[in-house]
Amino acid sequence: MPKLKDKRRSNVSVATEIDRLEERRLRCQDVLERAEWRSRREKLSENERQELEDQMTNMNERVQKLDEELQTLRGENRRNMMLSVALLAVSAFFYYLFFYTEENS
Repeated sequence: MPKLKDKRRSNVSVATEIDRLEERRLRCQDVLERAEWRSRREKLSENERQELEDQMTNMNERVQKLDEELQTLRGENRRNMMLSVALLAVSAFFYYLFFYTEENS
């Protein structure tokens, strides 16, 4: 099953994947903030408090993993941008050479 997921993601652009991960990170961050608010405001039993702390730990781990994935994707996005700029510069150079030599001939 994970291979199918990877195949679907391979058809998605890096920018779209970054947006998707940022949305997931915001949702996790929201859940984490609500859990922190609940732990401060409500009187919880020891068992409830432990469950809430476990949930907060889990959300913190997810946020960290998403941050790592985002960092990797942003690096890939920068490489893609630099490649695009380099291709544009090479294309412009050859275009200039073609028309410049046409005028001199």
